[in-house]
Amino acid sequence: MAQLSRSMVACMHSAQLALLAILVSGGIVLQILACALYGNWWPMLTVVMYVLLPMPLLFFAGNDSSSVMSDGTNAWANFTKFLTGASIVGSIAIPSILKHAGIIGWGALAMELSSFAIFAVAILWCLQMSNEHEYSAF
Repeated sequence: MAQLSRSMVACMHSAQLALLAILVSGGIVLQILACALYGNWWPMLTVVMYVLLPMPLLFFAGNDSSSVMSDGTNAWANFTKFLTGASIVGSIAIPSILKHAGIIGWGALAMELSSFAIFAVAILWCLQMSNEHEYSAF
């Protein structure tokens, strides 16, 4: 990106942020559609996990998300990885348990899991963007 002008780089960063916002909005829409189309609002329990998912990263990793991606022996980074992993497992387990119990159908389960996949892509992309040096101005 060294050959591009500063305004082009800013435009590309804005486009990446807009695409990230569209991904998150799509995940929210799929979450709501999984409930509204099938007339069953039990799948909204996964929203609790989606709210809890970034909390360990915000509280324990702070601005240094690179410590979460490394293999270091930092106790707080390991605790953050554990709590984030527990939230991820809960995000997949809640709709699976609801399907196993017969509370939701296959369509709602597919929408819930695709919503989770979209949120996961958005979170990973956001972590990758925060590690880039061009975004240090934000």
